[in-house]
Amino acid sequence: MEFFVWGHDRPGGYEIKLGLTEEHWSFMDGYGEQLIARGPTLTGHDDDAETTGSLHIVDLPDEDAVRAFAFDEPYYRAGAFEAVDLYRFHNHSARTMWDFTNAVPDYHRYLVITTDTSATTPSAHFIVYGDLLTLDGRTPVGQAALLEAPTQQAATTLLPGTPQAHPWTFGGRR
Repeated sequence: MEFFVWGHDRPGGYEIKLGLTEEHWSFMDGYGEQLIARGPTLTGHDDDAETTGSLHIVDLPDEDAVRAFAFDEPYYRAGAFEAVDLYRFHNHSARTMWDFTNAVPDYHRYLVITTDTSATTPSAHFIVYGDLLTLDGRTPVGQAALLEAPTQQAATTLLPGTPQAHPWTFGGRR
């Protein structure tokens, strides 16, 4: 089962996370084969951008496993997050972020989320996208896409409804 896990930084959370980068990456190394996408949401795409959250889409056996993944994670344990969103994820792109090969120079990456459950027309700029459902997988609650677009405003036009777009980048060891 695929799950969408997004920890939202609390005020001061970025500073907490700075001291835990290696611990976070080591924790994620244990899930390397199960990760579909990962990376921080950001205040912007400039060099001095700070994180606003930490996103992971991960394939795990059940709800207990995703709760352990989310709540044993070093950033969470240190108090960096004010909230953590947990959803079942139905991956329509059938790939991981590492499989994405359509990168466009000068485009930025975004996490785009909508509560609209209408059908979405895939774009070549979608890195990973799918439906968000309640943890039990029974009730659709929206959609999420990791995508590339020239601007944040342009990113919001790629999903139905009134989506929110958050600057995002590929995560992992650098």
